[in-house]
Amino acid sequence: MGAAGEFAVQRPLRILIITTGLKLGGAEQQIAALARTFVALGNEVAILSLTKGQEIDLPPDVGVTELNMRKTPLSMLGALRKARQLVHQWHPDVIHAHMVHANLFARALARTGHMPPVICSAHSAREGGRLRALAYRATDRWCALTTHVSEAGRQAMVASGAVPDGRVIVMPNGIDTTRFRPDSASRERTRCDLGLGPDDVLVLNVGRLVPEKDQTTLIEAFSEVSRLIPKARLMIAGDGPLRAELASQIEKHGLNHAVLLAGVRRDIPELLQAADVFVLSSRIEGMPLAVAEALASGLPVVATDAAGVSELASSTATLTPIGDAYALTRALRDTIARLPGTQSERDHRRQQIVSRFDVAAVAQLWLAQYGKLKEER
Repeated sequence: MGAAGEFAVQRPLRILIITTGLKLGGAEQQIAALARTFVALGNEVAILSLTKGQEIDLPPDVGVTELNMRKTPLSMLGALRKARQLVHQWHPDVIHAHMVHANLFARALARTGHMPPVICSAHSAREGGRLRALAYRATDRWCALTTHVSEAGRQAMVASGAVPDGRVIVMPNGIDTTRFRPDSASRERTRCDLGLGPDDVLVLNVGRLVPEKDQTTLIEAFSEVSRLIPKARLMIAGDGPLRAELASQIEKHGLNHAVLLAGVRRDIPELLQAADVFVLSSRIEGMPLAVAEALASGLPVVATDAAGVSELASSTATLTPIGDAYALTRALRDTIARLPGTQSERDHRRQQIVSRFDVAAVAQLWLAQYGKLKEER
């Protein structure tokens, strides 16, 4: 770690990040966290986004270029031309792509002529169906390195035929543990702002309202939790195409008083400090940042056993089978019954993340990989 840190300071790198988009998803938040850390370590960062719109916060000196790509061959050719011009003008030392569409775009870009090393990072255990796996495999030779955020996801990519076993490694997500930490003053303030009383138990879920996050099963489970524990409250922070359907489900169960669809929130650290329990109901993950952020905040976590969760949380979370509302109900009920827990338990959860997934350490690992690839070029 020390050598990588010295390299980053003494020989700053120019890092071009290519991303499918800059919305408020977990992969996008990871891109922002890495960009902030790379810049803080003295490196230069530019971001190329395939789609239009930016919701994540980036350092002011990180230049963002939006390609506004559409699903047509002409749009793809125009985007490649614009990206190639940026590379020739900015002269990056490495190109680091994130998420499936950006990964395939970066490989196509590498095919257009001499380019710096291209790294492709996958963030989901399910990168797509057979056609995407074939596309990954066919373009593998145009990429210097493929990475996945979890071992479960790495194995899934290999099993699908997307990448040979020896051509993909695990590089975990990093968490800014200075932002996600226990804070009693913030907790009291935020709970007051949310209208929570001292006896109310806040269960927090963070994620897009999409089938992969399976908040349908979560609401089903919480309907029974609410019956057993009337003071329990569920907040779901996030937005997406299933919002109307979930709102209808909440009303059907008579839970409007107990469940809040909070929409997109920019105060997730404060909400985690205010919460009593964090819950993840996902069917598909890669390495869920929200779980790491909750553990870094000292919260007890109840989560489905989606890809990457057990690697991340180890024994510090209660895991339930995917899609099992009854098991989720039971785990939430038992976790709430043990509240508030001990300071030692909270410290142990936080240390699980600080010791293995702090973004500063993860950024140093990336800088070491970049430097190695640059020297091998």
